[in-house]
Amino acid sequence: MCISGPDRQREEDPFTEHFIADFPTQIIVHRSRFQVDLNRPREAAVYRSPEQSWGLNVWREPPAEDIVNESLAFHDAFYGELKRVVADVEKRYGRFVLVDVHSYNHRREGPKAVPASQDVAPDINIGTFSMDRARWGPVVDAFMEALRAQHLNGEPIDVRENVSFQGKGEQTRFVHANFPETGCAIAVEFKKIFMDEWSGGPDWAAIKRLRTMLGSTVSVLEAALRRMP
Repeated sequence: MCISGPDRQREEDPFTEHFIADFPTQIIVHRSRFQVDLNRPREAAVYRSPEQSWGLNVWREPPAEDIVNESLAFHDAFYGELKRVVADVEKRYGRFVLVDVHSYNHRREGPKAVPASQDVAPDINIGTFSMDRARWGPVVDAFMEALRAQHLNGEPIDVRENVSFQGKGEQTRFVHANFPETGCAIAVEFKKIFMDEWSGGPDWAAIKRLRTMLGSTVSVLEAALRRMP
């Protein structure tokens, strides 16, 4: 690979595993998206050109097929495990919510440049593109309202739907395709207000607060599921 360590890490989702620490079931992957992007379809999961990776050159030369195949085997294994885990939850409880947590950059012009406007970069972006909104709307709405009632650094948290991202990732699509009547997958993108996206340094107080904030939605989601017909 020719991509530098800082460039690679800046495009990844560090510390997000802390946000789901209070959820009853967790899947955490410690694998670089520059090896295999698990939130893309299998055919696009290995970046082969800069157009697939935000204009960044990932490889000095095209990766050998055995490297690509190994990466795709991990992609297959992940989705096999994801399906096994959520099918078990479905069997025990009848229906479920999967909260698909990611993060995104908002200071792309540089560490000292003006960040992206709040108009296009909410603190938390909720993606619902692949969802049957008519069916799962009450669950998603309850989730967003619970988050909007929270504060960070004395200010109400800005939570909006399908603004900077629409939730077009593979994980939510996979859940809705395989569990259309029983699985509600919500894509959650945290703006990197919990870290310095250029140095990689975390703000542990913000991370703790966001963890508490997201953890508070567990009971809300459970109640919303119980109210469904």
